[in-house]
Amino acid sequence: MGISFSIPFDPCVNKVSQWLDMKVSYTHNLEKNLVALETTMEELKAKRDDLLRKLKREEDRGLQTLGEIKVWLNRVETIESRVNDLLNARNAELQRLCLCGFCSKSLTTSYRYGKSVFLKLREVEKLERRVFEVISDQASTSEVEEQQLQPTIVGQETMLDNAWNHLMEDGVGIMGLYGMGGVGKTTLLTQINNKFSKYMCGFDSVIWVVVSKEVNVENILDEIAQKVHISGEKWDTKYKYQKGVYLYNFLRKMRFVLFLDDIWEKVNLVEIGVPFPTIKNKCKVVFTTRSLDVCTSMGVEKPMEVQCLADNDAYDLFQKKVGQITLGSDPEIRELSRVVAKKCCGLPLALNVVSETMSCKRTVQEWRHAIYVLNSYAAKFSGMDDKILPLLKYSYDSLKGEDVKMCLLYCALFPEDAKIRKENLIEYWICEEIIDGSEGIDKAENQGYEIIGSLVRASLLMEEVELDGANIVCLHDVVREMALWIASDLGKQNEAFIVRASVGLREILKVENWNVVRRMSLMKNNIAHLDGRLDCMELTTLLLQSTHLEKISSEF
Repeated sequence: MGISFSIPFDPCVNKVSQWLDMKVSYTHNLEKNLVALETTMEELKAKRDDLLRKLKREEDRGLQTLGEIKVWLNRVETIESRVNDLLNARNAELQRLCLCGFCSKSLTTSYRYGKSVFLKLREVEKLERRVFEVISDQASTSEVEEQQLQPTIVGQETMLDNAWNHLMEDGVGIMGLYGMGGVGKTTLLTQINNKFSKYMCGFDSVIWVVVSKEVNVENILDEIAQKVHISGEKWDTKYKYQKGVYLYNFLRKMRFVLFLDDIWEKVNLVEIGVPFPTIKNKCKVVFTTRSLDVCTSMGVEKPMEVQCLADNDAYDLFQKKVGQITLGSDPEIRELSRVVAKKCCGLPLALNVVSETMSCKRTVQEWRHAIYVLNSYAAKFSGMDDKILPLLKYSYDSLKGEDVKMCLLYCALFPEDAKIRKENLIEYWICEEIIDGSEGIDKAENQGYEIIGSLVRASLLMEEVELDGANIVCLHDVVREMALWIASDLGKQNEAFIVRASVGLREILKVENWNVVRRMSLMKNNIAHLDGRLDCMELTTLLLQSTHLEKISSEF
């Protein structure tokens, strides 16, 4: 009979043994783990680089990287730095080992290093095993950035409906809104922009950019990029041309609406990285300008003119801004307010500025004085020379050629609301030698019509056709005030350009210094006699048509 026996093995002893084996393995297997760590890290970096190339192609197609991919890439970047630190210390740590790695000259240091290598190897292996079936998706629909509006808007409901309906037509890719300064183009554009916050109509992004007079292509590129969430060092370090190409490839996969406010010249869509709107891509570009020529150069087939408010709408806006307390402070003020509002000729900018000034005037005398100032020299009215006229002057400054500018100023010599026949106006310009007639009258007249056309397209002159077929032009009252203000050196030399046409004069004006007078218009008055001697060496123009003149003294 054999004898058998067993030695009980305590589980605690087993666990201690396993723990000791693991601790020993950190140093004993260190060299093998370092090789594995280096190899696996190289494989992880190769996988990372392949993924980045794919992401670049996806981003160029307008797609965006998934969040989990970004997290994975960040972890790879972090662990790469730590692995490099471990590998850089490899030689020194291996030299500490002895007895085939079972012992070390510094057991604690070798243990800690070996453990770090082992754990980092496991992390790298886990990251390297990660498989991504999808790495990107369509960029999320941008929220519409609503633009702030004036609290009081009157009379644009029909224009807004017409503009919106026109923009939504399939065949309309570019829409231009044009009109004189201060007429409400930006207000209308803002309302269209804000309407997209309620009706996205399938668009992926709605972008608003203010261009202004000097076109800065790089600024526009940066602003569009910001609106579609392109940013960072990768964007900032690109050259202007590269930004345009990058933005184009980003936007061409999107359906967007681009609003360009206040452009003064053609904006090249290629330069700012914007795909040209077509029926196929269903994108839209909408802009505002003061110039009809800009609409044409931008390829707009049916420009939409933003016109001044009708009389009822103009007064509605005016009284809302003035307030019922002021209007009700005296029964006569309400009637006088209609006269003041009418002087603004439906221009919202003027209505807003003048109404703000008058909102605190609660005596009849103040309102009568306001009417007197607006009738005699409106540039002296509060707010006119700093809020209205300088803004309109931008249009004057943009005219090409001093002759064109002088032709506009000459129109201000005619009475307020005057309807001037084109052929008569051109004859004045030729006689005054503003237009050179030395090469023949036909050429000079053709140039005159060209100048009239450019002033009309710049929204500085208005043209009409009378019932008898006569082609006439006229100045908006506020534009006329701007012209008088400019001609008088921005109000510094009022006697240089004197216009008292159709104001009921019965005798020649009393002028303090005739030596500075260059042009004077007294047409359509009741001046029967011109007497006395005048020293006016600078005077080149004196208009006396329809003054019922009977006698001019020999001394005059």
